[in-house]
Amino acid sequence: MRAGEVSEVSQDYLKAIWSAQEWGGDPMTATELANRFGTTKANVSEVLKRLDELDLITRVPYRPPVLTEQGKGIALSMVRRHRLIETFLVESLGYGWDEVHDEAEILEHAASDRLIDRIDAFLGHPTSDPHGDPIPGADGAVDSHTPTLLAEAAAGPYAVLRVSDADPVVLGKLAEAGVLPDVALEVLDRTDDEVTVDIGGTRQTIAAALAAAVYLRAAAATG
Repeated sequence: MRAGEVSEVSQDYLKAIWSAQEWGGDPMTATELANRFGTTKANVSEVLKRLDELDLITRVPYRPPVLTEQGKGIALSMVRRHRLIETFLVESLGYGWDEVHDEAEILEHAASDRLIDRIDAFLGHPTSDPHGDPIPGADGAVDSHTPTLLAEAAAGPYAVLRVSDADPVVLGKLAEAGVLPDVALEVLDRTDDEVTVDIGGTRQTIAAALAAAVYLRAAAATG
């Protein structure tokens, strides 16, 4: 079964269930799905029932839904659409990285697999989107990482792996501070309220609420 063979609601649910755990989060419960989509738990239960009947998820009473391989395939197809569209909007149409998420949420449902593959080729087969999230391949393969949150990082050198696109205001503030994917930084100090970093010789103080959106990887060894 392909993404285009299920409803937009089903596409959204499958993508949300997969995305919740991509960066180490907990599985998404029915209550969290209701909050995510602004609906009732009764409506969520109906959607999950349909997904279960289509063999796209496995339901166990009082446990979060689990994607089947078929459900995971559709989820990754939607993630691929979303991230390639975001990349296209930034690189080709001049959007800011804090403007593209909501646009992609709409366009991902209208785009065909052919269009997405053309965008992928046009962009030179990018491996990550403007926020640093990995772009799944057409075969569903996707890179996985074990990142460190800037809000929890010990002192030392790192590179920015990914910045959460959940809040465009946060993205704007981090861009102003120079905290962007692939940027090298050194964590100098950390308290409960803020993290002090050095970026290109400039000392920056990042509020803890902003630092919680930044994912780091260890800096590459030199010499």
